[in-house]
Amino acid sequence: MDFSKFLADDFDVKEWINAAFRAGSKEAASGKADGHAATLVMKLQLFIQEVNHAVEETSHQALQNMPKVLRDVEALKQEASFLKEQMILVKEDIKKFEQDTSQSMQVLVEIDQVKSRMQLAAESLQEADKWSTLSADIEETFKTQDIAVISAKLTGMQNSLMMLVDTPDYSEKCVHLEALKNRLEALASPQIVAAFTSQAVDQSKVFVKVFTEIDRMPQLLAYYYKCHKVQLLAAWQELCQSDLPLDRQLTGLYDALLGAWHTQIQWATQEHGEVIDCVQELSHSVNKLFGLASAAVDRCVRFTNGLGTCGLLSALKSLFAKYVSDFTSTLQSIRKKCKLDDIPPDSLFQEDWTAFQNSIRIIATCGELLRHCGDFEQQLANRILSTAGKYLSDSCSPRSLAGFQESILTDKKSSAKNPWQEYNYLQKDNPAEYASLMEILYTLKEKGSSNHNLLAAPRAALTRLNQQAHQLAFDSVFLRIKQQLLLISKMDSWNTAGIGETLTDDLPAFSLTPLEYISNIGQYIMSLPLNLEPFVTQEDSALELALHAGKLPFPPEQGDELPELDNMADNWLGSIARATMQTYCDAILQIPELSPHSAKQLATDIDYLINVMDALGLQPSRTLQHIVTLLKTRPEDYRQVSKGLPRRLATTVATMRSVNY
Repeated sequence: MDFSKFLADDFDVKEWINAAFRAGSKEAASGKADGHAATLVMKLQLFIQEVNHAVEETSHQALQNMPKVLRDVEALKQEASFLKEQMILVKEDIKKFEQDTSQSMQVLVEIDQVKSRMQLAAESLQEADKWSTLSADIEETFKTQDIAVISAKLTGMQNSLMMLVDTPDYSEKCVHLEALKNRLEALASPQIVAAFTSQAVDQSKVFVKVFTEIDRMPQLLAYYYKCHKVQLLAAWQELCQSDLPLDRQLTGLYDALLGAWHTQIQWATQEHGEVIDCVQELSHSVNKLFGLASAAVDRCVRFTNGLGTCGLLSALKSLFAKYVSDFTSTLQSIRKKCKLDDIPPDSLFQEDWTAFQNSIRIIATCGELLRHCGDFEQQLANRILSTAGKYLSDSCSPRSLAGFQESILTDKKSSAKNPWQEYNYLQKDNPAEYASLMEILYTLKEKGSSNHNLLAAPRAALTRLNQQAHQLAFDSVFLRIKQQLLLISKMDSWNTAGIGETLTDDLPAFSLTPLEYISNIGQYIMSLPLNLEPFVTQEDSALELALHAGKLPFPPEQGDELPELDNMADNWLGSIARATMQTYCDAILQIPELSPHSAKQLATDIDYLINVMDALGLQPSRTLQHIVTLLKTRPEDYRQVSKGLPRRLATTVATMRSVNY
């Protein structure tokens, strides 16, 4: 029986009954329709009972679950109410915090203003006191006749006077200072005229510095104009007194003016040009050197037929020794002109790659020297063998001259005349030198011309020269970094507990930012690959030879596993990075005292540098890692942490931090 019809929206009772009787048509036809109807009624009653039972059971379950739902709704309502109260409290706390913070910041601003005013007042008092001191000493200073010292005193008085504008006797002090400046100018005027007349670069720079400091640059320019005006007037008067026609006189004047202009332009750019000229002269000297050496070999062969080989080698060694000495002196001069040994005292950070570019050209020149030396030594050995060596028999040995004597007797039978056979003057006049010659010839013949040490000393000297050029290039790059690192131990902020000290003690480390000195270093190191790559990867066989022959300072630490780097730029970058880290560690250990806040700041600076190294694929030094670990360690944990670290390092950092362990 299909009960699904009862669920239809268009259910029709009659249609369902008729369908039920049609389904049982056989029973209805046999006269059992009443029985079939009774069966249907019974089935419907049973189905109704099942439906009633299901409805009753479902209702019972619904009644049982209703209290639980009500309880859950009530609990949810209470939690929502509690959350609302908490949000109100949080809102009030935030409002209160904003008010308190605003007041605190206002207090900090006011305190900072007071501090700034106090510092300004202290500086003003110091400057005022400095005026009195300098005024009392200025007469004694003038007696020294030292223009630089006098200028320094006047500059100090000038700075002090700027702080004394509101004093009653300010105008009198100004008049007094101007009178002192006039005395200095009168004292320096003969030397100024002499410097401009003789075009002395260094002395003229001193006067430019002095007159700039005392605000008298227009007066110095007047001296400069006057010197040249006098010279040009003298030239014009000389032309006027001559018998030349006016047009020739004017031509002479114009030539004098043009010549003076060219001379002054060259003089003004003399220092910069000196370095470039030195580099170019070093490059041109290579061909001159080996031209002289080759000419000496030709003369030796022509005049002595090879018998003067020992003297030739001695002369060549002297030639190369003198050349290396002059080359070294030139490198020292370039080093001085580029001021690589003078660390600027201020913190101004400026990039200048001019010195490095010139150093790379010098390294390329060293590569040319090494290559020419190798070729020349090979040619020299072949030349000696082709001249003096051809008279030796295969059995000749410097330890047994019997074979040599036998070869002479054999050669005498031949028709060719040999000067050695006719009269061996070297053997008779200088047996020791002759024995040395035989030793050289025997060695060349036995070991071959490619395996020799004829110019071992000059080769070693040129290799050392290449090393000096590498050091020059390295220092020209590292100078800027070293300048910043040397400022670290002199910074007063390390042991000074400022106003922000107590406010930032409990702040996390990420609230601190790297200081300017380490930011400058990090940015400079990050720019190194871009600046190094064009110079050390250019297609220059001589430069490549010199770069591979030279050794950079600050090699990798023992135990570091570093891949073999064919790119010389990476080698340079690694060397400069290791120099930076080692110098940084040395500078840190020179800091006398660190406050707790300064220790956190220094650790932040070191972490920044380590991140820079990681970004470049470089490994931080172990010492730097140890230092940052010790700086971050709490005092109560210092003893335990320092057990696995170098004792001297741990003791030094503990002393800096005033930690007892």
